[in-house]
Amino acid sequence: MSLRRRPAAAYCARQWPKDYGQSSLCRTCASARKLLIDDVQINVNHGSSPWKLSVAPMMDWTDRHCRYFHRLLTQRTRLYTEMVTTGALLHGNVPRHLDFNEAEHPVALQLGGSEPDDLAACAKLGEKWGYDEINLNCGCPSERVQRGAFGACLMAEPQLVADGVKAMRDAVNIPVTVKHRIGIDHAESYAFVRDFVGTVAAAGCEVFIVHARNAWLKGLSPKENREVPPLRYETVYQLKRDFPKLTIVLNGGVTTNDQVAEHLAHVDGVMLGREAYHNPWVMADWDERFFGAEPSAAERAGIEARMVEYMARVVANGEPWSHVSRHMLGLWNGIPGARRWRQVWSDHRMKESTPAEVSRQATLHEPVN
Repeated sequence: MSLRRRPAAAYCARQWPKDYGQSSLCRTCASARKLLIDDVQINVNHGSSPWKLSVAPMMDWTDRHCRYFHRLLTQRTRLYTEMVTTGALLHGNVPRHLDFNEAEHPVALQLGGSEPDDLAACAKLGEKWGYDEINLNCGCPSERVQRGAFGACLMAEPQLVADGVKAMRDAVNIPVTVKHRIGIDHAESYAFVRDFVGTVAAAGCEVFIVHARNAWLKGLSPKENREVPPLRYETVYQLKRDFPKLTIVLNGGVTTNDQVAEHLAHVDGVMLGREAYHNPWVMADWDERFFGAEPSAAERAGIEARMVEYMARVVANGEPWSHVSRHMLGLWNGIPGARRWRQVWSDHRMKESTPAEVSRQATLHEPVN
């Protein structure tokens, strides 16, 4: 995929020609838009897209240990950090926030912030640390994030987002992407998200990860915001039809590989979040099914053994193995004995045992003494 800049006029959402099926739009850049449409077959091109499959950034979950575990299950899927605020990077412990294992590639750093200069400085740090992408969070609806003037509330200020994207693109040579919702609060106007994408694309963003729900900024918890606002996948599909040269990735409510395949008929990529975390084995055949890789010989027991080795290295570096094990508790979901296996790995009485001993106990049928 090309990541070169394109003329802003080609993405002007408010200036589409009448013959493209939009109403109340001026014709001042009709010729540029017409060239864009005539030059492109409006379909999706999955074969070369680095964003075909990805695991969502999730606060308190997708840390470096989680990403290492997920990478054992799929080599091709794109992984994302938890959101890291610009303030945490500019005034905090940078290595603690940015260190990662080389095995995690391709891996993206998600930033939370709104000041263009701060975003640019943090994007440069991310590139220096070796990340493959910088992603701007414009989708988190939590009130804490809103108080910091970033997350989903930024959708109401598309030009500010565009300024931040431009500042980051000017600062780094890796892709700068945006993750956002399809709207905020109870307004369900397609024009709102269309114009948001058009404005930000004009600043050079070519990849949009779209959570197919509105973000209700008042009255719902972050958890409720992932469940209560209705899913509107057709809105995401329409974005791909209206912006054929952009990479559009769908996120929200996807729980099966058959659903992934269905969405890939309409968009360039699919991002899974909670399902990938709670039922990680869903990712085990992604490389074969969606990327055409050779069938994987990986088995759950083999993945657990490699995680035990990893945990031993983590312990040798002075960190408790429980910081790692919590992320793999869904490994055996759906298999007889999975509940007891989870109980053993979660048992505080085992905290002084080695990861190898915990793994051995987890596979036995006797209760832990």
